[in-house]
Amino acid sequence: MQGGFIVGFDSDTPTIFQRQIEFIQQSGIVTAMVGLLQALPGTKLYQRLGQQGRLMGHTTGNNGDGTTNFIPRMNRETLRAGYKNLMGYIYAPGPYYRRVRTFLREYDPPKIAGSLRWQYLLAFVRASVRLGVFGRERFITGFASLDVLRRPSLVPLAVTLSIYGHHFRKTSLSLAWEQEERG
Repeated sequence: MQGGFIVGFDSDTPTIFQRQIEFIQQSGIVTAMVGLLQALPGTKLYQRLGQQGRLMGHTTGNNGDGTTNFIPRMNRETLRAGYKNLMGYIYAPGPYYRRVRTFLREYDPPKIAGSLRWQYLLAFVRASVRLGVFGRERFITGFASLDVLRRPSLVPLAVTLSIYGHHFRKTSLSLAWEQEERG
């Protein structure tokens, strides 16, 4: 359900962004945490880049903020644009909910006694209305399909993942805006 990915290695070419999109989509990795490579002090990478004169200052320590603290081999603008496109694509409603559906189809939840509680159903309805009717996500048409309703035990997880998707879209959009500002 989760996976971490980094772009900006010296061996990365501009094809890395599309390859990561394809892998993430095909694998059904719902929460794909993608970041730009940062050279952290005390690492061999930091030492090597320092010796090569490629360090540009201190790291923010946040590989998801759209910055890097060294001169990459890939053209800097190509790296930034590719990263921005990758993040924008994987958290767009269509691709995101296709991954959720892939995950939920293949997910075999643990067998625990219990029944579907009304509060879960109410949360499902609230999230559907908030994200699908009033929100741009179109939760109902893209995700709240019979796939989930046929497996009621997955409703709480489906609601959680829909809310995650909303959060990641907001985060991706703010990242793109911050990158634009930094120029």
